[in-house]
Amino acid sequence: MSEQNDSNEKKKTATEKIWDSTRKTLHIATFQANKYKRIVQKKVDLATIHRKIGVAHGDLGKEIDELRENGIVAIMETEAVNNLLTKLSDLKNRAAALEAEIEAIKLEETPEEEELEGKP
Repeated sequence: MSEQNDSNEKKKTATEKIWDSTRKTLHIATFQANKYKRIVQKKVDLATIHRKIGVAHGDLGKEIDELRENGIVAIMETEAVNNLLTKLSDLKNRAAALEAEIEAIKLEETPEEEELEGKP
């Protein structure tokens, strides 16, 4: 009778181990999928900002050309050019911030990885 109890405990332990392993694997897969989703969204946002930067470069070139054709000597001191340069700086700063966020997300570890590294 005690042999049956020992056998049941071993089976239960094996089943528990399988369940724990499955649960951890599912957790890691879910974490990685969420991480990938966040990276993709940030990259979509980054691509949008890069398109806006391209448009702003075009607008700046057009404005400078129009000012030159109108005989304006101090092109860089005009309000329109300064506004476009400010807009470009803002877009570039936003792009750099998104790139930093993407790198930070890539470096995130699953909670199990963090726990394992903390144990001796």
